[in-house]
Amino acid sequence: MNGESIGEAAVRFGLETHVLRHWEDEGLLRPARDAAGRRRYDEGDNVRIAVILRNKAAGLSLDQIRVLLDDGAPDRHRVLEAHVAELDRRAADIAQARAMTEHALRCRSHDITECPRFRSHVADVLSGEARWLLVHTEPTGGPVPSSPPETTCAN
Repeated sequence: MNGESIGEAAVRFGLETHVLRHWEDEGLLRPARDAAGRRRYDEGDNVRIAVILRNKAAGLSLDQIRVLLDDGAPDRHRVLEAHVAELDRRAADIAQARAMTEHALRCRSHDITECPRFRSHVADVLSGEARWLLVHTEPTGGPVPSSPPETTCAN
């Protein structure tokens, strides 16, 4: 029987072997077994591992990835559409953070909290529209539009 051992597959992807065993327990992988019962990972298994890794990096949970890998999952489109919406929210958060950082970089005001234009970048937090979390901001009304880039700051 051809294919890689669990150790070889783990090395290929920079993983610990227990991760591949866990993914198998979760139903994400189904490697063949040789006559001695050892796992053998073929090219199809390697593609599944790559898909799992790429999708974990994109923020999908193992439950969401299981749906993605299940061609018969009835809620596949719903899960993927929800993830696209989450990616859009994260992209808006990153765009807002970038605009805020670029403004602070160009602002002549040493204390950015005194800059009226900089305050526009935190207006949603000040107004209570966004709930501040230690990890990220979750706007309740959707992404907060960023103001046009400033070339100079009034303060």
